[in-house]
Amino acid sequence: MSIPHTTREYRIPDPSGVHNLTLTSAPIPALKEHEVLIKVHAVSLQFRDINVVTDTYPQWQKENPVPGSDCAGEIVALGAEVSRAHWAVGDRVSSAFGINHIFGEANEEMKNSGLGGPVDGVLTEYKVLPEHALVRVPEHLSYEEAATLPCAAVTAYNSLMGGPNPLKGGDVVLVQGTGGVSIFGLQLAVASGASVIVTSSSDEKLKLAKKLGATHTINYKTTPDWDEEALKFTNGRGVDHILEIGGPGTLMKSANAIRYGGVISVIGYLAGQNCGDVVALLPIKLLSKAIIMRGIIIGSRTLYENMNRLISAVKMHPVIDRLFAFEDLREAYEYLLSQKHVGKIVIKVSKD
Repeated sequence: MSIPHTTREYRIPDPSGVHNLTLTSAPIPALKEHEVLIKVHAVSLQFRDINVVTDTYPQWQKENPVPGSDCAGEIVALGAEVSRAHWAVGDRVSSAFGINHIFGEANEEMKNSGLGGPVDGVLTEYKVLPEHALVRVPEHLSYEEAATLPCAAVTAYNSLMGGPNPLKGGDVVLVQGTGGVSIFGLQLAVASGASVIVTSSSDEKLKLAKKLGATHTINYKTTPDWDEEALKFTNGRGVDHILEIGGPGTLMKSANAIRYGGVISVIGYLAGQNCGDVVALLPIKLLSKAIIMRGIIIGSRTLYENMNRLISAVKMHPVIDRLFAFEDLREAYEYLLSQKHVGKIVIKVSKD
């Protein structure tokens, strides 16, 4: 195929709201020796994308960024020194969320290589990426499915497998809500032989969670003491892992529901950032139960590759709630803001 000289891409010239997502054209930069050019087929959205477009992202972001962190596409050109033994034109690939986070724990440099914030992102028709960031797409997945993996799925996998007490068969996992990370947490935990408790305010969403393999479901609107309910499900022992999405608004309940020595992976703050009594009470709770609490910053390329082996082994398919056209990006962001989705929202970028 012929290589274009320009690409359509979105920019955020003023991060004051979704209305400032601006579709424009830009030249495609010449490839450096170890870079590849990707034709982007699909991009998935996460709540972080809302933070970036509304200037509420708690970390540094560049001026006028190209948004979006998660894509899947095909290689259309290789830099002069890219390993031909490993990569070829036509390969189906994705990228690590932090393009310099190859293995191990994150650090400041790796954190500042996150696509769609500190670094221009993937809501573009063509994207230049370093070869060391690339991850091969599982063969059984479509581009749209593969585009959901880099942030939400790797975050869930890191939460369950990346810490000092990796998930094992027979463990009990509690996931909060039915957004992207939570649904991946449910699917990956079930694939690994765990029992899963899912909380949500929607009975309809909980029905879907059951279909995906949830052992127990709790509507936290009708059962506000969901932590006590989780303890009942485990005969008072507590759950082994919690994917903590709510933040300060739910942390104390998570600390009550976790077992002694269990792992709480702190991922989000959708229940609000008002700490209230949490700062005073939580340290005592952590100490008294020897709880392990981990802050999760996505995960490395190596974790991503490990996760893909599990996904390929069990032929797992990500849950996609809705597909949007590239030109309808603002509508997709508004739908993400509505929080009506279960699983992932995906943008179809390529027309072929």
